[in-house]
Amino acid sequence: MTRFRCGAAWVDGGVVHDVDVAVDDTGRIASITASEASAGDVVELPGVVLPGFANAHSHAFHRALRGRTHGDGGTFWTWRDRMYRVARTLDPDSYYRLARATFGEMVLSGVTCVGEFHYVHHSPDGTAYADPNAMGDAVRAAARDAGLRLTLLDTCYLTGGLGPDGHLPLNPDQLRFTDGDAHAWAERFHLLADDATTRVGAAIHSVRAVPRDSIPTVVAAAADRPLHVHLSEQVAENTTCRQFYGVTPTRLLDDTGALGPMTTAVHATHLTDEDIATLGRTRTFSCFCPTTERDLADGIGPASELRDAGSPLCLGSDQQAVIDLIEEARGLEMHDRLVSHERGRHQPAELMAALTEQGHRSLGWTDAGRIAVGQRADLVAVRLDTVRTAGSRPEQVLLSAFAADVDTVVVDGRVVVSGGVHRSFDVAAELDGAIRQVWDDEAAAR
Repeated sequence: MTRFRCGAAWVDGGVVHDVDVAVDDTGRIASITASEASAGDVVELPGVVLPGFANAHSHAFHRALRGRTHGDGGTFWTWRDRMYRVARTLDPDSYYRLARATFGEMVLSGVTCVGEFHYVHHSPDGTAYADPNAMGDAVRAAARDAGLRLTLLDTCYLTGGLGPDGHLPLNPDQLRFTDGDAHAWAERFHLLADDATTRVGAAIHSVRAVPRDSIPTVVAAAADRPLHVHLSEQVAENTTCRQFYGVTPTRLLDDTGALGPMTTAVHATHLTDEDIATLGRTRTFSCFCPTTERDLADGIGPASELRDAGSPLCLGSDQQAVIDLIEEARGLEMHDRLVSHERGRHQPAELMAALTEQGHRSLGWTDAGRIAVGQRADLVAVRLDTVRTAGSRPEQVLLSAFAADVDTVVVDGRVVVSGGVHRSFDVAAELDGAIRQVWDDEAAAR
């Protein structure tokens, strides 16, 4: 039994003071009791202790683009061309190195579980590896070795886009993303299995990349597993979907049975009132990625309206322009303020729920995201004595802290980060080496 002493901790929707969280040998919380001086050996956690953060939407390899695309101007679509250049370089070994370093950065920021929206499946020319899930297995190993849990959202990706006259052929850079058709994707998907630190889920890349007639095949394969989908991130997606299918992307997904309490709509930026009502009625999760949505000039989605309609909110780092889930939570509130001209659109408890419990639920981990007896012992200690947080009330820490203020991270009862340092490897050095290799390989391929 390990006992973690918390001067302040987020329990039952608010802050309690001076408690000990006892963790059993299975990595679950056994008890939460008032701290006692005679309790024996304890691990002291500084500041305020929060439940582990869930990063509900990640593309790990996009981390190689940080600091290289933000000042280039252009649009989401021109940024996407740069992203394809990175994807072109990856093989299972380089993908593992880049993903492990990226996941290491996530753990440093308080993330204990990540949903990887995974679509780089095959070799660059589209030929399957000898192990057809070699790339997914690289991501799985990277997450395990970085010290966090993973939901591998294996993604169906079939076409090169959608125009007013129908779906477009894949371009050469997209060949490695596809299995050819939805049935072939499902056959490969069914080879994947959960393990101690991984849950397997599915994803529909978007209504641009998966034709309407193929969506039910993905839904059936996902069955009771998490199902994620990029939804209405760009106005162009809505326009072409209406032109060809005569409905919005949300209506298309609803008509094909893709929405529901196991589904997460990622971005959900450009929605009609009917779309919002549909996502709420079906209890579909809505995953916002504020730092990505502003970096790519996507727009600001109707977060509070979706919440009020009944769609649970969660958060993701998406393209890794920033890996700071506290900033994503704060961005949810700040973006709504800009649109509504009102403060307090999302109360601290609502932001905490999106960051923790609701994010874990969207990824299929219903036993994580709360500091409660029986839950997985995921604990994030955020310091309250840094230049950023000094003077902050513990219950408002999400509105003042940043990832740099995370001191200790415990995943399933095991200390992975202590004193702001990863216990297994030098994350900055690993990131530098992995990213340099990606761009060296990209230059050599030109």
